[in-house]
Formats: sequence, structure tokens, C-alpha cells
Amino acid sequence: MKPLPEIRLASTRPALDARPLEKRVGLITLATDHTSEVDFRRMVASERIGVYVARIPYANPTTPENLRKMQPSLSAGAALILPDEPLDAVCYSCTSASVVIGDAEVEAAIQAAKPNVPVVTPPMAGVRGLKAFGVKRISILTPYSVETSRPMATYFATHGFDILSFTCLGFEDDREMARITPASLIERARKAMHAQADALFISCTALRAALAVPGIEEATGRPVVTSNQASAWNCLRLCGDDAPRPQFGRLMTLPLAQ
Repeated sequence: MKPLPEIRLASTRPALDARPLEKRVGLITLATDHTSEVDFRRMVASERIGVYVARIPYANPTTPENLRKMQPSLSAGAALILPDEPLDAVCYSCTSASVVIGDAEVEAAIQAAKPNVPVVTPPMAGVRGLKAFGVKRISILTPYSVETSRPMATYFATHGFDILSFTCLGFEDDREMARITPASLIERARKAMHAQADALFISCTALRAALAVPGIEEATGRPVVTSNQASAWNCLRLCGDDAPRPQFGRLMTLPLAQ
């Protein structure tokens, strides 16, 4: 072997940016999640905005009891995202768990690790998205069982919406929910939309529903808000990104109301 060259320490340091990317979005996902990270990479990540992911333990079936068990892991998950560095938003990417745990409790758990960070949950983002359209009468489609869907109905009713129809698909495993084809969601959504509803909310971060939004809006003639689409929209607006992204539906062209 030839003698190694002398290793020299550079006499000056290179210039440093304040941050590698201007904005930082933290994403807390389930250990079993196939969809949220991919959707956020597609809809949020850019040369200006970084998406940084932590996964927390979760075990199927998707029941209110199992969903609630994630609450103790939220602080630890948030703490693992760029430790000791500030974030511009953190999204806990589970719609049904956010409903059964509670938005305020989710926010408190995340802010225990990341003080003062804006926290986004998919149902909270869904409410904001529906309100951005100025609608009141809605239909809801979920992949869940009836048992897991009930708290979702209560959540949206409590936030002032008239639920004209609620359809669930009866799945109990989020890994199977992720396998539902976007094309089949268009037909399911068309059937789930009540004739008098002003908009449709599609719940579940496991669903690849964001890809189906344009097709559903074309099929129904009404706006569609989905868990990952609304969460991405909310996080983008918190990062000061107001650029329209109509390829992900009408919501992605609207501002976030204060």
C-alpha cells in the first residue's frame, strides 16, 4: 500500500447558511404508515421547505382504544425531529387518533418537546379547509369501521358542520387502507357525496386520497378536502408558501384564514 498523504486542516471555514433549508416541517407518522411521508414529499417538500419525519409505535387494528395508546409517544416523537432546533410546523399525521386523543392534547404533547411550535392535526386542517370554502353542509367518507367513525362524526358536528351523509368502508388495518386504489376512491367518493352537500371530507392519512381529489371534484362538481391534502395545505401556509397547487385540488389554491 502506498503511503497515505498528509491530511491538512483547511485554514478557513466555508460560509454557512442560517439553515440548510429556509423552512422546516416536522411530520409525526405511525410506524405502519405507507402514505403520509410520500404525500408530504410530493405536496410540501421543496428547495425551500424541508420535511423531517419521526415514526411512533402503533399496532392494528384501528380502534379508538389502539389509537389513544399513541398519546404517550407524541412528545418523544417530536423530540426526535431535529433535536434542540426550532420547527415552523409539526403535523401529527393520524386523523382518527387526533379525534379520539383531542387536538388540544396532541398540541400539548408535541409542544412539550417543541415549545410554541404551530401544531397541525388532520381533522383540524380538515375543518380549516372546509371553512376556507365557506361550506356548512358536508358529506364524510372514511375507510374505518363504524365504531372508529363515530368519534369523527361527533368531531365535525361539534365544529358546526351539518353532516348530511357519512359513509365508512369497514377497514380495520391501516396497511390495507393504504392499498385502496385512488381510482376506486373516486367512485366511492361519488357515491358518498350527498346531493345537497356542499363539500366532501375524506378522512385518513393512510388513504392515497390526495391523488384522487381532482378526479373526485370533477365527478361531483364540488370541493373535496382530504386528510393529507388539508394537512399539507395548512403546513405550506404556515411556512408562508401561498403558491397555488391546483393539481391537488381546489383547496390548494386558497389562503389559510386567520
